[in-house]
Amino acid sequence: MSPRARLAFVTVLLLSVVPTALHAQEAIPGALDRAFAQIGGTGSGPGGPGMSLSLQLLLIMGLLTILPSLVLMMTSFTRILVVLAILRQAIGLQQSPPNQVLIGLSLFLSLFVMAPTLDRVNASAIAPYAANRIGAEQAIANAGAEFHAFMVRQTRARDLTLFADMAKAPRFASPREVPFSILLPAFVTSELKTAFQIGFMLFLPFLVIDLVISSVLMSLGMMMMSPMVVSLPFKLLLFVLVDGWALMMGSLAASFT
Repeated sequence: MSPRARLAFVTVLLLSVVPTALHAQEAIPGALDRAFAQIGGTGSGPGGPGMSLSLQLLLIMGLLTILPSLVLMMTSFTRILVVLAILRQAIGLQQSPPNQVLIGLSLFLSLFVMAPTLDRVNASAIAPYAANRIGAEQAIANAGAEFHAFMVRQTRARDLTLFADMAKAPRFASPREVPFSILLPAFVTSELKTAFQIGFMLFLPFLVIDLVISSVLMSLGMMMMSPMVVSLPFKLLLFVLVDGWALMMGSLAASFT
Protein backbone atom coordinates (compact mmCIF):
# COMPACT_ATOMS: atom_id res chain seq x y z
CA MET A 1 0.00 0.00 0.00
CA SER A 2 1.40 3.41 -0.97
CA PRO A 3 1.92 6.18 1.67
CA ARG A 4 -0.91 8.24 0.13
CA ALA A 5 -3.30 5.25 0.36
CA ARG A 6 -2.30 4.55 3.98
CA LEU A 7 -2.93 8.21 4.89
CA ALA A 8 -6.38 8.09 3.31
CA PHE A 9 -7.22 4.86 5.15
CA VAL A 10 -6.16 6.33 8.54
CA THR A 11 -8.21 9.49 7.86
CA VAL A 12 -11.35 7.51 7.07
CA LEU A 13 -10.83 5.35 10.17
CA LEU A 14 -10.51 8.38 12.45
CA LEU A 15 -13.60 10.02 10.93
CA SER A 16 -15.59 6.86 11.65
CA VAL A 17 -14.32 6.50 15.23
CA VAL A 18 -14.66 10.11 16.42
CA PRO A 19 -18.51 10.22 16.40
CA THR A 20 -18.64 6.95 18.34
CA ALA A 21 -16.17 8.26 20.90
CA LEU A 22 -18.10 11.51 21.30
CA HIS A 23 -21.32 9.58 21.78
CA ALA A 24 -19.64 7.39 24.43
CA GLN A 25 -18.36 10.48 26.27
CA GLU A 26 -21.90 11.82 26.38
CA ALA A 27 -23.32 8.49 27.59
CA ILE A 28 -20.81 7.82 30.38
CA PRO A 29 -21.66 10.90 32.52
CA GLY A 30 -25.34 10.12 32.19
CA ALA A 31 -24.78 6.57 33.39
CA LEU A 32 -22.67 7.82 36.29
CA ASP A 33 -25.33 10.37 37.18
CA ARG A 34 -27.96 7.64 37.35
CA ALA A 35 -25.66 5.45 39.45
CA PHE A 36 -24.89 8.27 41.88
CA ALA A 37 -28.57 9.15 42.08
CA GLN A 38 -29.38 5.57 43.10
CA ILE A 39 -26.85 5.63 45.95
CA GLY A 40 -27.81 9.10 47.06
CA GLY A 41 -24.94 10.97 45.42
CA THR A 42 -24.99 14.12 43.31
CA GLY A 43 -24.53 14.08 39.60
CA SER A 44 -24.17 16.73 36.95
CA GLY A 45 -27.65 16.33 35.49
CA PRO A 46 -30.68 18.57 35.57
CA GLY A 47 -30.99 18.28 39.34
CA GLY A 48 -28.10 20.65 39.86
CA PRO A 49 -24.37 21.02 39.25
CA GLY A 50 -22.17 18.31 40.75
CA MET A 51 -18.77 16.79 40.41
CA SER A 52 -17.31 16.34 36.99
CA LEU A 53 -16.67 12.91 35.52
CA SER A 54 -12.96 13.05 36.30
CA LEU A 55 -13.58 13.98 39.93
CA GLN A 56 -16.14 11.22 40.32
CA LEU A 57 -13.75 8.62 38.93
CA LEU A 58 -10.93 9.97 41.13
CA LEU A 59 -13.15 9.73 44.20
CA ILE A 60 -14.24 6.17 43.41
CA MET A 61 -10.67 4.98 42.73
CA GLY A 62 -9.43 6.64 45.89
CA LEU A 63 -12.09 4.96 48.01
CA LEU A 64 -11.34 1.58 46.43
CA THR A 65 -7.66 2.05 47.27
CA ILE A 66 -8.04 2.85 50.97
CA LEU A 67 -11.13 0.75 51.70
CA PRO A 68 -9.33 -2.60 52.24
CA SER A 69 -6.75 -1.03 54.55
CA LEU A 70 -9.46 0.82 56.47
CA VAL A 71 -11.57 -2.30 56.95
CA LEU A 72 -8.58 -4.39 58.05
CA MET A 73 -7.51 -1.73 60.58
CA MET A 74 -11.00 -1.85 62.11
CA THR A 75 -10.81 -5.59 62.80
CA SER A 76 -8.57 -8.03 64.68
CA PHE A 77 -6.23 -8.37 61.69
CA THR A 78 -3.58 -5.97 63.00
CA ARG A 79 -2.97 -7.71 66.31
CA ILE A 80 -2.89 -11.20 64.79
CA LEU A 81 -0.49 -10.29 61.99
CA VAL A 82 1.95 -8.47 64.30
CA VAL A 83 1.99 -11.35 66.79
CA LEU A 84 2.65 -13.92 64.07
CA ALA A 85 5.47 -11.79 62.64
CA ILE A 86 7.03 -11.47 66.11
CA LEU A 87 6.71 -15.23 66.59
CA ARG A 88 8.62 -15.86 63.38
CA GLN A 89 11.39 -13.55 64.54
CA ALA A 90 11.50 -15.16 67.98
CA ILE A 91 11.99 -18.62 66.52
CA GLY A 92 14.77 -17.28 64.31
CA LEU A 93 13.17 -17.97 60.93
CA GLN A 94 13.52 -15.19 58.40
CA GLN A 95 11.25 -16.28 55.55
CA SER A 96 9.38 -19.28 56.89
CA PRO A 97 6.43 -19.16 57.06
CA PRO A 98 6.45 -16.70 54.14
CA ASN A 99 4.60 -13.42 54.31
CA GLN A 100 1.77 -14.71 52.11
CA VAL A 101 1.10 -17.53 54.58
CA LEU A 102 1.15 -15.18 57.58
CA ILE A 103 -1.22 -12.73 55.90
CA GLY A 104 -3.58 -15.49 54.81
CA LEU A 105 -3.56 -17.08 58.26
CA SER A 106 -4.19 -13.69 59.87
CA LEU A 107 -7.05 -13.02 57.48
CA PHE A 108 -8.83 -16.32 58.11
CA LEU A 109 -8.32 -16.09 61.87
CA SER A 110 -9.68 -12.54 61.73
CA LEU A 111 -12.78 -13.83 59.94
CA PHE A 112 -13.19 -16.39 62.73
CA VAL A 113 -12.82 -13.75 65.45
CA MET A 114 -15.06 -11.24 63.67
CA ALA A 115 -17.77 -13.80 62.82
CA PRO A 116 -20.21 -12.63 65.55
CA THR A 117 -19.77 -9.00 64.52
CA LEU A 118 -20.16 -9.84 60.84
CA ASP A 119 -23.32 -11.80 61.59
CA ARG A 120 -24.81 -8.78 63.35
CA VAL A 121 -23.76 -6.54 60.45
CA ASN A 122 -25.50 -8.88 58.05
CA ALA A 123 -28.67 -8.98 60.18
CA SER A 124 -28.89 -5.23 60.80
CA ALA A 125 -27.45 -3.74 57.60
CA ILE A 126 -26.80 -6.04 54.63
CA ALA A 127 -29.96 -8.16 54.70
CA PRO A 128 -32.39 -5.24 55.24
CA TYR A 129 -30.66 -3.22 52.53
CA ALA A 130 -30.83 -6.14 50.09
CA ALA A 131 -34.55 -6.44 50.85
CA ASN A 132 -35.06 -2.69 50.25
CA ARG A 133 -36.27 -2.14 53.81
CA ILE A 134 -33.63 0.49 54.57
CA GLY A 135 -31.56 2.88 52.50
CA ALA A 136 -27.84 2.93 51.87
CA GLU A 137 -27.16 5.60 54.51
CA GLN A 138 -29.02 3.65 57.20
CA ALA A 139 -27.23 0.42 56.21
CA ILE A 140 -23.83 2.12 56.50
CA ALA A 141 -24.81 3.57 59.88
CA ASN A 142 -25.96 0.20 61.21
CA ALA A 143 -22.79 -1.55 60.02
CA GLY A 144 -20.64 1.20 61.47
CA ALA A 145 -22.37 0.84 64.83
CA GLU A 146 -21.45 -2.86 65.03
CA PHE A 147 -17.79 -2.24 64.18
CA HIS A 148 -17.81 0.71 66.58
CA ALA A 149 -18.98 -1.54 69.43
CA PHE A 150 -16.27 -4.11 68.68
CA MET A 151 -13.53 -1.48 68.56
CA VAL A 152 -14.66 0.15 71.80
CA ARG A 153 -14.44 -3.21 73.62
CA GLN A 154 -10.84 -3.70 72.48
CA THR A 155 -9.61 -0.14 73.08
CA ARG A 156 -7.99 0.99 76.30
CA ALA A 157 -9.53 3.93 78.10
CA ARG A 158 -6.10 5.56 78.37
CA ASP A 159 -5.67 5.56 74.60
CA LEU A 160 -9.16 6.98 74.08
CA THR A 161 -8.44 9.72 76.60
CA LEU A 162 -5.12 10.52 74.90
CA PHE A 163 -6.62 11.09 71.47
CA ALA A 164 -9.70 12.82 72.87
CA ASP A 165 -7.45 15.30 74.68
CA MET A 166 -5.37 15.82 71.54
CA ALA A 167 -8.56 16.56 69.59
CA LYS A 168 -9.84 18.80 72.42
CA ALA A 169 -13.10 16.87 72.37
CA PRO A 170 -15.61 17.20 75.22
CA ARG A 171 -16.23 14.37 77.63
CA PHE A 172 -18.39 11.62 76.19
CA ALA A 173 -21.40 10.43 78.16
CA SER A 174 -21.14 6.89 76.75
CA PRO A 175 -18.77 4.91 74.52
CA ARG A 176 -21.30 5.14 71.67
CA GLU A 177 -20.68 8.87 71.42
CA VAL A 178 -16.98 8.46 70.61
CA PRO A 179 -16.50 9.45 66.94
CA PHE A 180 -14.53 7.29 64.54
CA SER A 181 -11.94 10.04 64.12
CA ILE A 182 -10.87 9.43 67.74
CA LEU A 183 -11.72 5.76 68.05
CA LEU A 184 -9.73 4.56 65.02
CA PRO A 185 -6.26 5.78 66.10
CA ALA A 186 -6.96 4.77 69.70
CA PHE A 187 -8.01 1.29 68.60
CA VAL A 188 -4.92 0.77 66.42
CA THR A 189 -2.66 2.01 69.23
CA SER A 190 -4.25 -0.42 71.68
CA GLU A 191 -3.94 -3.29 69.23
CA LEU A 192 -0.24 -2.61 68.67
CA LYS A 193 0.42 -2.39 72.39
CA THR A 194 -1.39 -5.66 73.03
CA ALA A 195 0.45 -7.34 70.16
CA PHE A 196 3.83 -6.26 71.52
CA GLN A 197 2.92 -7.47 75.00
CA ILE A 198 2.04 -10.88 73.60
CA GLY A 199 5.22 -10.84 71.52
CA PHE A 200 7.35 -10.16 74.61
CA MET A 201 5.89 -13.21 76.32
CA LEU A 202 6.61 -15.26 73.20
CA PHE A 203 10.23 -14.19 73.10
CA LEU A 204 11.07 -15.31 76.66
CA PRO A 205 11.25 -19.13 76.20
CA PHE A 206 13.18 -18.82 72.94
CA LEU A 207 15.54 -16.31 74.55
CA VAL A 208 16.26 -18.81 77.33
CA ILE A 209 17.17 -21.43 74.72
CA ASP A 210 19.53 -18.97 73.00
CA LEU A 211 21.24 -18.15 76.29
CA VAL A 212 21.68 -21.81 77.21
CA ILE A 213 23.08 -22.71 73.79
CA SER A 214 25.45 -19.73 73.88
CA SER A 215 26.72 -20.71 77.34
CA VAL A 216 27.29 -24.31 76.26
CA LEU A 217 29.19 -23.27 73.15
CA MET A 218 31.34 -20.86 75.15
CA SER A 219 32.18 -23.54 77.71
CA LEU A 220 33.15 -25.95 74.92
CA GLY A 221 35.37 -23.33 73.31
CA MET A 222 33.30 -23.26 70.12
CA MET A 223 33.21 -19.48 69.93
CA MET A 224 33.38 -19.41 66.14
CA MET A 225 30.10 -21.28 65.74
CA SER A 226 26.97 -19.17 65.61
CA PRO A 227 24.57 -19.97 68.48
CA MET A 228 21.63 -19.37 66.12
CA VAL A 229 22.61 -22.37 63.98
CA VAL A 230 22.53 -24.69 67.00
CA SER A 231 19.56 -23.18 68.82
CA LEU A 232 17.20 -23.12 65.81
CA PRO A 233 16.53 -26.91 65.79
CA PHE A 234 15.87 -26.86 69.54
CA LYS A 235 13.45 -23.94 69.15
CA LEU A 236 11.56 -25.76 66.43
CA LEU A 237 11.50 -28.95 68.52
CA LEU A 238 10.16 -27.09 71.55
CA PHE A 239 7.52 -25.31 69.48
CA VAL A 240 6.33 -28.57 67.92
CA LEU A 241 6.32 -30.52 71.21
CA VAL A 242 4.08 -27.99 72.96
CA ASP A 243 1.79 -27.81 69.89
CA GLY A 244 2.69 -24.16 69.49
CA TRP A 245 0.48 -23.33 66.52
CA ALA A 246 -2.69 -24.58 68.20
CA LEU A 247 -1.81 -22.74 71.41
CA MET A 248 -1.03 -19.58 69.49
CA MET A 249 -4.23 -19.60 67.44
CA GLY A 250 -6.37 -20.39 70.48
CA SER A 251 -4.72 -17.72 72.61
CA LEU A 252 -5.07 -15.06 69.91
CA ALA A 253 -8.74 -15.87 69.38
CA ALA A 254 -9.37 -15.88 73.13
CA SER A 255 -7.66 -12.49 73.57
CA PHE A 256 -10.60 -10.79 71.84
CA THR A 257 -13.31 -12.19 74.11
